[in-house]
Amino acid sequence: MDSATLDALAGFPDQLEAHYRAIPDGFELWTPSSWTGCPSEPYSALEQLCHIRDIEIDGYHVRFVRTLKEDRPFLPGVDGDRLKVLRSYSESFAPDVLDDIRQAREETLVLLATVSAEQWRRTCDFEDYGVTTLRGLVHYLCSHDQQHLAGLQWLAGKIESSTVE
Repeated sequence: MDSATLDALAGFPDQLEAHYRAIPDGFELWTPSSWTGCPSEPYSALEQLCHIRDIEIDGYHVRFVRTLKEDRPFLPGVDGDRLKVLRSYSESFAPDVLDDIRQAREETLVLLATVSAEQWRRTCDFEDYGVTTLRGLVHYLCSHDQQHLAGLQWLAGKIESSTVE
């Protein structure tokens, strides 16, 4: 696996926390009147944190393990909108969610550090993405991270724009 992607994965929790801090106090659950142009899922800043946590744990942890243990498993997507409601994202405490993300990402990195050259080429069928390899899944996780960093900055821009008279 290339070092740029692994370094981005390792640095993500710090970047995420910094981007979340760009959201002004009192706007953690704010949503715009339109999500047009949003580079991530249409969730408030706090809801994005919860979504990231759940995609890491319920999505990528499961996907990585199944791809390593099963022959070309079908990996379904995760219904983020359903989890948002079931897990009451809007009632979460951001510092706890950020801690959960840090712990989950550390577990991801520990798992990936044990992968052999042959295992990186193991295949799976990832819903909505098609057939890919374990390496491809890691790239998709990194892409998901970047989308949410962009989404938080997009929200910060929308918040700022909403306060201009």
